[in-house]
Amino acid sequence: MELLAPAGNTENFIAAMEAGADAVYIGAPALNARNLSRDLRLEQIFSMVQYCRKNGKKIYLAANSLVREQDLSQTIETLGYLDAMKTDGLIVQDLGLVRIIREYFKDIPLHASTLLSANNSLALRGFQTMGFERVVLARELTIKEIELLCQKSRVETEVFVHGAMCFSYSGLCLFSSFLGGKSGLRGKCVQPCRRHYSWRNKQGGKLRSQQKQNLKQRHQSKTGQAKGQYLFSMNDLSALEAVPALQVAGVASLKIEGRLRSAHYVSNIVSAYRLVMDAGEDELPNALQKANSLSDRAMGRKSSSGYFFSPQPIAAITPYHSGNMGDYLGRLGAVRAFDNRFYARLSLKTDLCRGDRLRLHAEPSGERLAFTLKELRLENQAVGEVAAGKKVQILVPDWSFYEQSTRIDVYRVDVKKDGLQSNIILPDIKQSTAKLDELYAEHSAYVEKVKVEIAAPFEESEIPEIKHQKAYIGKKTKKIEKKLKFPLDLWMRVNSAKSLFKPLPFHPTRYLIPVNNTNVSQTGQLKRYFGRTLRDITWCLPPILFEGEEVRLQKQIQSLIRSGFRSFQLGHITQFIFFQKEQRVYLSSDYTVSLLNSQAVTLMEEGGLESVQLSIESDQKILLELIARYRRYHSDVKIGLTVFGAPALFTARLDPEHFRYNKTLTSPKKEEFELVKKDNVVATIPVRPFSLLPYLFELKSAGLDYAVIDLSNIKMAKKEMEELGERLKGTGKYSKLPTFNYLGTLE
Repeated sequence: MELLAPAGNTENFIAAMEAGADAVYIGAPALNARNLSRDLRLEQIFSMVQYCRKNGKKIYLAANSLVREQDLSQTIETLGYLDAMKTDGLIVQDLGLVRIIREYFKDIPLHASTLLSANNSLALRGFQTMGFERVVLARELTIKEIELLCQKSRVETEVFVHGAMCFSYSGLCLFSSFLGGKSGLRGKCVQPCRRHYSWRNKQGGKLRSQQKQNLKQRHQSKTGQAKGQYLFSMNDLSALEAVPALQVAGVASLKIEGRLRSAHYVSNIVSAYRLVMDAGEDELPNALQKANSLSDRAMGRKSSSGYFFSPQPIAAITPYHSGNMGDYLGRLGAVRAFDNRFYARLSLKTDLCRGDRLRLHAEPSGERLAFTLKELRLENQAVGEVAAGKKVQILVPDWSFYEQSTRIDVYRVDVKKDGLQSNIILPDIKQSTAKLDELYAEHSAYVEKVKVEIAAPFEESEIPEIKHQKAYIGKKTKKIEKKLKFPLDLWMRVNSAKSLFKPLPFHPTRYLIPVNNTNVSQTGQLKRYFGRTLRDITWCLPPILFEGEEVRLQKQIQSLIRSGFRSFQLGHITQFIFFQKEQRVYLSSDYTVSLLNSQAVTLMEEGGLESVQLSIESDQKILLELIARYRRYHSDVKIGLTVFGAPALFTARLDPEHFRYNKTLTSPKKEEFELVKKDNVVATIPVRPFSLLPYLFELKSAGLDYAVIDLSNIKMAKKEMEELGERLKGTGKYSKLPTFNYLGTLE
């Protein structure tokens, strides 16, 4: 079994090699989902590739970011360099990237990122069919589930065993993007899960159990207040105890998270897992004790074993703890300015050295600021280090939150760097640069040809002119129209089949209904009610399926097909497996199958889909260029977009005791959300939906074929239906709704 370590820079690479890693993974420049870090240059990566090749190690590149249409040309060039390097694998999420590699760079081994949410054996079969050699499993799986997946699949599996945990399923988190265009699927996440949230009213709502009430009362008795609600801030994963069971399960690789963390972290954590992996049965207790000691030195967050031993781990979140990473140093005292330099008092909870890396955490905003400590003073004398228990003054950066915050906590996130000595010598960068350029030159003409073939610059005439309509879709007239006319087809998604039997504010072209027991039981009524228009109903498959649930879903699909239903929407890319033996079925895809470039849409067309929804995160520029380039070569697939709805910003397996459902939750910036339980997941949804309804006319002019109005997370009472109808007509006085990223920029 392989031990796989992160390497965000050269120092971390060396630390991983010295600590005993079998392999490392590195972010491919501008293509990885940790884009907040400073990417390694291609020549630095190639230097590491050469070292690994010479020393029997492996190196994987993470190109696991979604690729925007305007980034395709640069992406192809980067792939050309990675192909020349001959790395051991490329970890990807973007389906357009998958198509480009399969079609043009076939020697690059494909690994499916955890962002592709592989959590059942059907997904593994699907990814193997698509050409993936390895799949990084979803973090939400138990050891028993992982073992079952390994038994049922021939594709290699990789499992995260240590590091930061996301509250939401990877690949289904829209929160950061919804708040301002910084997409977590593109490595720009601003970590809204780490923020402080509170219930809109003090009472909140009835708790689900006496145990939860006791939890709250215990917290109040300790703190005197019931705020501190870090509801979604996951503790770090630490699975040293799970290593023997994962070895037995058949996992190919154990992966440590942390490409943004320090060499100190990498060295300690890799050493800890190496100890446990190499220990014999008799040596294991002692190895675990030493490994846990090493792990404690790494300055991570409070940790838990994640989902490995339970699908609902109690210790996954500590809701009244900020979830900050590092050693807690104390609470910052008054900040005073001297000669344009800012000093703050601090009573030390642990030792501190000048040169340590610190982070300030402000309450209640949750804002954070990291800096290297350049000056440390004890009794007004500059010193190099101070022991715990002393009162010191530290030099801090200028920051507006000193005055805005009720308190500021201080954490050490890295230790002073002392110029560590190493026996590992990487190939010379200049020589690596020259050799890489030579290798790339051998097929640079081919790379340029690929660019021209799939990402050639647009002619001015290819980008459609956006046509605006002065009013909304309808106009205020005295005459009441029986049927509204829209510039493009409108599809409507609902939660319950029963809601389709009630009066609707408009006549949809297509009805979208989730596949579940309740809705499937309504097929008889649906057939009687819709008659010949039964073909207008599309059944939606969920994006998340746990192992075993795919058997039930397969039976439901077969039942629907026998009842005359032929239209299905995929919630996950691998669900095409359900329909491989079916003829005359109409397949489409939900926005949960993230499509952000024309190559991704082309892959869906080649897979037999007739309609696709583009990424719900798309901005106007992406839509225009994506559709224009796809239409340059193709015309078969109908392209749609969700234009109204309250999408799940978090989609999670975890259902902790401190959650209150169907009660309003507020962020530090007064944004409002609700928690709801749906089928097998917990969803966090915005109270206010987003709406592109005023822009249907220009979306049509951009080349869109249909628009989806998603009511599945919205109340469908009479009042809400009347408002929706008036918004469609452009009548009534309602406040403007958010437009997601459409009028902004997806970063």
